[in-house]
Amino acid sequence: MNQLLKVITSLFFVIILSACSSDKDPGPLEGTWQSADLFGLKVTFREGETESLGMIDTVTYEVRGKDVIVTYHGGMTDGAKMRFTVESENFMHTEIGRFTRVK
Repeated sequence: MNQLLKVITSLFFVIILSACSSDKDPGPLEGTWQSADLFGLKVTFREGETESLGMIDTVTYEVRGKDVIVTYHGGMTDGAKMRFTVESENFMHTEIGRFTRVK
């Protein structure tokens, strides 16, 4: 059951990372992050887009203090938003896990 939950959570994360709306600058999220919780999933945040598992999605970013709201544009996740909370220069978390900066 725990394995199934991890698989479902990681699939949800990939789907959510398929859209974003606001400013194109990822702010403190810029770069590549890796999760220990989600099978080592890597996510790259760049100007106007995110990339994960080979999928590149058009997004916008809204920085609200320590939170960065990523809004996805296009595809199945059009209009979906995800909150990333920056803990420090090298750590951030979401509802689905904690990430460490790798680049």
